[in-house]
Amino acid sequence: MKAVIMAGGHGTRIRSVASDIPKPMIPVLGKPVLQYQLECLKENGITDVILVTGYLAESIREYFGDGSDFGMSISYFNEDKPMGTAGALHYLSGELEEDFLLLMGDLMLSVDFTRFMAFHKNTGADVTLFVHPNSHPYDSDIIVTDTVGRTEEYIEDRCGPDAAASGPVPQEDRRSRVMEVISKKADRSGLWYHNCVNAGIYAMKAQTAASVPEPVEKIDLDKDIIRPLIADGKVCAYQSTEYVKDMGTPERYEEVTEAVRSGLVRQRNLSRPQQCIFLDRDGTVNAERGFIRRAEDLELLPGAAEAIRRINASRYLAVIVTNQPVVARGECSFLELDRIHKKMETLLGAEGAYIDALLYCPHHQDRGFEGEVPELKFRCSCRKPAAGLIDKAADLLHIDKTSSWMVGDMTQDIRCGHNAGLKTVLVKTGMGGADGKYDDVPELTASCLSEAVDMILKR
Repeated sequence: MKAVIMAGGHGTRIRSVASDIPKPMIPVLGKPVLQYQLECLKENGITDVILVTGYLAESIREYFGDGSDFGMSISYFNEDKPMGTAGALHYLSGELEEDFLLLMGDLMLSVDFTRFMAFHKNTGADVTLFVHPNSHPYDSDIIVTDTVGRTEEYIEDRCGPDAAASGPVPQEDRRSRVMEVISKKADRSGLWYHNCVNAGIYAMKAQTAASVPEPVEKIDLDKDIIRPLIADGKVCAYQSTEYVKDMGTPERYEEVTEAVRSGLVRQRNLSRPQQCIFLDRDGTVNAERGFIRRAEDLELLPGAAEAIRRINASRYLAVIVTNQPVVARGECSFLELDRIHKKMETLLGAEGAYIDALLYCPHHQDRGFEGEVPELKFRCSCRKPAAGLIDKAADLLHIDKTSSWMVGDMTQDIRCGHNAGLKTVLVKTGMGGADGKYDDVPELTASCLSEAVDMILKR
C-alpha cells in the first residue's frame, strides 16, 4: 500500500518558529516532523511513499533522497504552482492502483494505520476520515456522523458565511464567532455538537484520486472532493484517541514538542495498551440535578473542564461511563440524551478540554413508569455497578484496566470500578457517597474531580 504526503506547506502561522524551511521540515527535538510521519508509516509496514512538495522543495528532497537511508522508497511530485490540497492527486492517479493513505505533512502523529485501514476496507467507503476530539474544536472542521460512523455533515472551520468577504477575523473575536457558527450548523436543533474533528489523515480508494479533475485552479480536498461524496453515503469516519496534532501555531508547536519529549505521542498509539481515567457523569463532571432530562439543565461543575484538560495532557484517556435510566423510563429520548452529551462536549471544548469516549447504559429493570420503553426494561450487564461499560471501552480502546482508575460520586461507581479491576476515587461532589448502596472502600477520596485528578497524576 502507498501513502501520499502533502508536504508543500508554507506554515505562515508558525513563521516565528521557522521561516526559512517548509512546514513539514520544522524540527521537533532535532528531527523534522515529516520524518516522524515516515517512521510511523514504516512501523506499520508502509514503505512506499509519494511526497507532494512545493515551497522550498529542494530542502525536502536533499534530506530524504530516495528514502533508502530511512528504509523506504520515496518518490516526489513537485507543484510548480500551488494546486490546493487535492490537485496533485489528478497527476498521481496512475500510480495509485489500490486503496492508499493521504496525510497532511504538518502533523505530529502516532497511529496504528493497520487498524485504520482495516476499518476503511470493512466499510467499503470511497473515503474514510480519521477523526478525533481535540482541544480547539471551535477552530477545527467538525464531522457529524451517524451511529455506525457514516459521515452526515462536514462543518468547515470558518467564522461565518461572510468570513471570506469580510477578511481575517481578529483573534479576540474568532473563538466566540466560530463557536456560534459551528454550534448552529453542527446540531440541527441549533445548539450543540460532539467534539469530532477532521485530523488531516485519509484512507481513499484509487477511484477517488482518479476522479480529481485537472487543476485549472486550486482544488480543495475537503470542499471539492469529499463533501460531494457525503450525500451519497460514500464517506465514513474512523474515531480514534491516538495522538494527531497539527503545528499550525507557535503554541501548538510547544505542545507537540513537550508531548514528544514526555513520550505521550508514542504512548497514545492504539497498538500499545492505554491507561484510562473513567469518569461518572452526574455529580462528577456536571452538577447533580437528579435525572437530567433536557440539555438546558446540564451545567458543568466548577473546575471540571480544567481537570479533564489535565487528563488530556497526561498519559491517561478520559472516558465517561454513565447510567441513564431516564431513557428506559420514557422520560428522555435517545435524541435528547444525545443533545445533552453534545452540550457537555461543547462546553468542555470551549475550555480546551475533551473526552475520548462516552458510553452509557439506557436500561432499567424496574417497571411501572408512565411512558416507559418496554424493550429497555431488563437486567443488563452494562448498568453500573456492573462492569459492562468499562469492559466495552477497554476492548474498543485497548485499555489496561489494571493501571486505570474510576472516579465517581456514588458507591455504585466504586463498586463498578472494583468489579472491573480498577483503582477508584470517591469525590464529595454530587451524592458524595451518600447513596450508601454498597460498602466498597475507595482507594482515594477527594473533594472534587480536580483534586481526584491531582491525586491520580501524582501517583
